[in-house]
Amino acid sequence: MSGCGTNQELDPSLHRDRKPSWIKVRLPSDPTFWSTKSLVTDLKLVTVCEEAQCPNRWECWSHGTATFMIGGEKCTRACGFCAIKTARPDPLEADEPQRVAEATHRMKLRHVVITAVARDDLRDGGAGHFQQTIQAVRALNPETIIEVLVPDFNDRDWALAMVMAARPHIFNHNLETVARLTPLVRSRAQYQRSLTVLKKAKAMVHGKVATKSGLMLGLGEQHAEICQAMDDLRAHDVTVLTLGQYLRPSPKHLPVIEYVDPTVFDELRQIALAKGFRHVASGPLVRSSYHAANFRPELDVLDAIAADLQA
Repeated sequence: MSGCGTNQELDPSLHRDRKPSWIKVRLPSDPTFWSTKSLVTDLKLVTVCEEAQCPNRWECWSHGTATFMIGGEKCTRACGFCAIKTARPDPLEADEPQRVAEATHRMKLRHVVITAVARDDLRDGGAGHFQQTIQAVRALNPETIIEVLVPDFNDRDWALAMVMAARPHIFNHNLETVARLTPLVRSRAQYQRSLTVLKKAKAMVHGKVATKSGLMLGLGEQHAEICQAMDDLRAHDVTVLTLGQYLRPSPKHLPVIEYVDPTVFDELRQIALAKGFRHVASGPLVRSSYHAANFRPELDVLDAIAADLQA
């Protein structure tokens, strides 16, 4: 990881194709992997596990877990790091919320993650579809912890309020990278806007939600910039953090500037915990939804949501 000297630019010539020994992906052998894949196919669902080429999909599917991606598999944004296709999206599928709920039920998930492509073609950015999916999942799976990983909805408060009205237990929106690199790494997204969205989401439900965000490392960020991003997240009431290695999906995407050593991820986890994050997942293969069920929201959050839903 670069120190506190001069900034490294994202020079494609610096891309390192040879991955280090700690970047390993174990191929599936557990029959649960294939049954999960069959279930997802049967219900005609899209998972970010496949669309984003997540390196952990073999492990997660072998444990019967998946992150469902609603709103189609075509995104209106073209972020430099993301493997998801950029194209004009198809119309929303009215029965998709119920299909996600059914998959959650069949897989007996105690923690489900629901994400989506950016739908800037829709007036609400897909917020209403998130709301319907949360409601459908809860109706069929009342004991399941519901986590959403959302786009920024172009900072439309009324759209964000639709999602929060459905009362997810965990609200996740990723910074993805440090402030300096945001214009290059994230299409249309803004560093400060993302921070604002995280804080607004929590305020809309009077603090009764766990807020979560994540950063990719290896894009040329400096140690001090990572620490600043942590401070910015804490200043906006975020308590859950994920840190993982950026892996280049194809030669058309941004290059990997550095493969960060696992010991650095361990050090950053300790720094984050010292800054007040309640839960930190930090490692080369960590992604936003990796081992998401290892974190459970505070009891007062769970009790408040249950009480509000019964009112």
